[in-house]
Amino acid sequence: MVQIVESRVRDRRREILRAASDVFRVRGFHAAGMRDIARRLGIAVGKLYYWFENKQELLAFCQEDCLTALLQTADRARELDADAPACLWHLVVGHLLCLNEWSPGSLAHLEVESLAEPHRARIQALRDRYEERVRGVVADGVRAGRFRHDIDPKVATLCVLGSANWSVKWFRPGGALPLRRIARAFADQLVRGLVSNPESWSPPTDGPFSVEAPDE
Repeated sequence: MVQIVESRVRDRRREILRAASDVFRVRGFHAAGMRDIARRLGIAVGKLYYWFENKQELLAFCQEDCLTALLQTADRARELDADAPACLWHLVVGHLLCLNEWSPGSLAHLEVESLAEPHRARIQALRDRYEERVRGVVADGVRAGRFRHDIDPKVATLCVLGSANWSVKWFRPGGALPLRRIARAFADQLVRGLVSNPESWSPPTDGPFSVEAPDE
């Protein structure tokens, strides 16, 4: 019973994040207020405060929700038992899908510097864990000779994550290309820039993100 209640609370909070994401895109994170979000939801601002004490708490929930999904995606990619380039490819595709499809309000994922304590330390720890997972894949690929030997795993990881995170700024649902196709092309470019033999490398043909969805 407790799990059911917790699930319903989380679902409602994620609904609020979807509305908040729309407001953030129009007004910007810092200019948007709780009243703007409540107006977008069509509820009184007092009801919004029932779910989130303030914008800081909303931001922290958004970050935690998104990072939890990213860590789960990283685990799925590692469980495929693929080589480093294929694993990183799946990670990048999953990252874009997580930010732009699965996690509502993820535009606020970039606003880690706006978090205050006590939220910031907890969220930063999650971000560090995820970065370590990705950096581990890159380091494995360098050691195995699958990525270029002159690559610094930390720098390469920051480049990959920075590029993937920025997709929340430019991706718009309903555009000319579906998200999964964009995500795969995006991953192709990033991974191809790291592999030791880019001319002979090709993206994976199996796994959760290697084929197009039926509606694409």
